[in-house]
Amino acid sequence: MAKAKTVYSCNLCGAMSPKWQGQCPGCAEWNTLVEVVADRPAASGHRFESLAPTARPQILAEIEARETARIPTGIAEFDRALGGGLVPGGVVLIGGDPGIGKSTLLLQALAQLSGSCSVLYISGEESGEQVALRARRLSLDTQSLRLMAEINLERILATLQAERPLVAVIDSIQTLWSDQLSSAPGSVAQVRECSAQLTRLAKQLGITVILVGHVTKEGALAGPRVLEHIVDTVLYFEGDTHSSFRLVRAVKNRFGAVNELGVFAMTDRGLKGVNNPSALFLSQHGQEVAGSCVMVTQEGTRPLLVEVQALVDTAHGNPRRLTVGLDAQRLAMLLAVLHRHAGLVCFDQDVFVNAVGGVRISEPAADLPVILSISSSLKNKPLPSKLIVFGEVGLAGEIRPAPRGQERLKEAAKLGFTRALIPEANAPKQPIPGMEVMAVRRVEEAVSRLREWS
Repeated sequence: MAKAKTVYSCNLCGAMSPKWQGQCPGCAEWNTLVEVVADRPAASGHRFESLAPTARPQILAEIEARETARIPTGIAEFDRALGGGLVPGGVVLIGGDPGIGKSTLLLQALAQLSGSCSVLYISGEESGEQVALRARRLSLDTQSLRLMAEINLERILATLQAERPLVAVIDSIQTLWSDQLSSAPGSVAQVRECSAQLTRLAKQLGITVILVGHVTKEGALAGPRVLEHIVDTVLYFEGDTHSSFRLVRAVKNRFGAVNELGVFAMTDRGLKGVNNPSALFLSQHGQEVAGSCVMVTQEGTRPLLVEVQALVDTAHGNPRRLTVGLDAQRLAMLLAVLHRHAGLVCFDQDVFVNAVGGVRISEPAADLPVILSISSSLKNKPLPSKLIVFGEVGLAGEIRPAPRGQERLKEAAKLGFTRALIPEANAPKQPIPGMEVMAVRRVEEAVSRLREWS
């Protein structure tokens, strides 16, 4: 028997190479090529001359576009991350670390949906008995929830065509395999083919398909990058497995806002939505402490209050710069701005900055809170109580406005904050009841004007 021919395929982009290389020839990433069995060519090729068009081009203005009603899952925080609920015919990809709660959340959502519509849970990793035990442990009503333990793509497609469920969950896409390919389950070719076939069927039949994806040790979704381009929505499950809180973040959504955030708490009865997530990211200090500053960050359409903590201490050796939940490169830039324009020197100090609660802050509006928390720790002087801060800082020391400034201020006022230090361009035109607002233009002005409230 002839030995099967093998090639090397990139785990990230799917590029092929006849021999192993340290660097992928397609995406230039290192150590991503793995050996796979080459797919057998088709028995007969197709010539372009023999292909007839199966669909005629249409004028875009003549196409009737109708708004489709979304399908609420019954879990408010999950619906928020999805942009308002599931879209008929949409394909959702959700990834996260092992054991973080992906299967639990989807099982809860299907149990809620099964009372009003037809759903199907396809498990490729667990047997029916294992899924039933989890449902019993979570005290879910599964009288109308249908389950199928299968990993063969052709059987799954046939079942979806016959049953026509409104929502189907595939747990997980890396376990599926198609008998049309000779490569192993989880390979780049199998993942790409299985996801493409499921997406095509979802669009044709109007079935909402939710795919569960594995992640790599770096936290990115495993498999070819094309997997994220095929689907309509990509959700990431975030959070420390040692903590009870979980975050579901939308990093791609064709039907809603990107970076929308859903916050959950893991309990013995499954995942429960958190109504006031700002309380998770604020520490409860018995008294005012130096190095602590509260900011209002914007996660999708939701303003969240997050506490930024800084610790500045004398360095013993080379000064260290460490951030948790914030950009380390941006911290170096902010320290240079603080030195140049506010006269605060930290070149001989260790600087540690942390966003409380395990949340990751990527927007530039965190610049001013970081600078003020560092200044507070360096001087060992607490910032005024009930103060919120936000604003982007430029290299020239100017403070730029943050988007949706009015919504941030209203959210802070609703939670009992009475003072705000914000960019001048974000100053409200009408006074906000119960809140004193100080608008500033430059970093040195922000640092000096805080003394008026001290």
